[in-house]
Amino acid sequence: MIDFKGRVAIVTGAGGGLGKQHALALARRGAKVVVNDLGGARDGSGGSASAAQAVVDEIRAAGGEAIANAASVTDFAAVQAMVQQAVDTWGRVDILVNNAGILRDKTFAKMDLADFRLVLDVHLMGAVHCTKAVWPLMTEQKYGRIVMTTSSTGLYGNFGQSNYGAAKLALVGLMQTLALEGAKHDIRVNCLAPTAATRMTEDLMPEAVLQALKPEAVVPAMLVLASADAPTRTTLCAGAGSFEAAHITMTQGVWIGLDQDADSRLAEQLAVVTDRAGETVPPNGSAQGTHEVGRAMAKLGKS
Repeated sequence: MIDFKGRVAIVTGAGGGLGKQHALALARRGAKVVVNDLGGARDGSGGSASAAQAVVDEIRAAGGEAIANAASVTDFAAVQAMVQQAVDTWGRVDILVNNAGILRDKTFAKMDLADFRLVLDVHLMGAVHCTKAVWPLMTEQKYGRIVMTTSSTGLYGNFGQSNYGAAKLALVGLMQTLALEGAKHDIRVNCLAPTAATRMTEDLMPEAVLQALKPEAVVPAMLVLASADAPTRTTLCAGAGSFEAAHITMTQGVWIGLDQDADSRLAEQLAVVTDRAGETVPPNGSAQGTHEVGRAMAKLGKS
């Protein structure tokens, strides 16, 4: 098993479901764990510290070390206090698993903008708040492992979840840049796209499928992404014992130029532009421009 002895981890949304399994697994492998959970309903309403405390009690009963925290990830001051609580207790923070989330599902046509904003606030800004709070510590200690929880909805779309999908894909974009910025400090940032049966998904899948998708089956991917030997800038998908990787790729495309009929020529060659043969995973955002300018210079130089 991957060893986390001496490491301190914060897991948000860890009062139940997938977050609870993350916290238990890290503790079993030696990590000291801050179990964070607001204790609210699936839609984010309400709150109670009892859910987090119950997980802490389970970890301690098994011989592990854990403390409970009921901060809302939408409250940056409360998140900063949570991180300070970890430092005051154990002196450092090595691992952050951004798992907290809510659902407010409706079709875009029927969705209230307040529900759109709230889902972004919890999933995206919640992860931003927690990451911002631990970043200076990880930079100073030259070590950090951050796991963002994205989703197949963000990567590929899902009917009735425009708010959730927008938030979840935004976390991939956040990961892409933070992985680059954190590299010199050995801060590795990755994404996990889980398929698991929790209260977040219980209304979305048939019972037989839910039984096959135990949250525990996702945990190995989190452990790898949070480990000392973790990759960085990687999105792992996990569910029912299967593991995959998701990539944002760029096709080879074509050079069309700036003539007045460029739009018509692009339309005619769109199938070539979208042909995935030879596609690449750019190392950073500037690689797109480098590819495009390089092709233009090569074409114009020959004319």
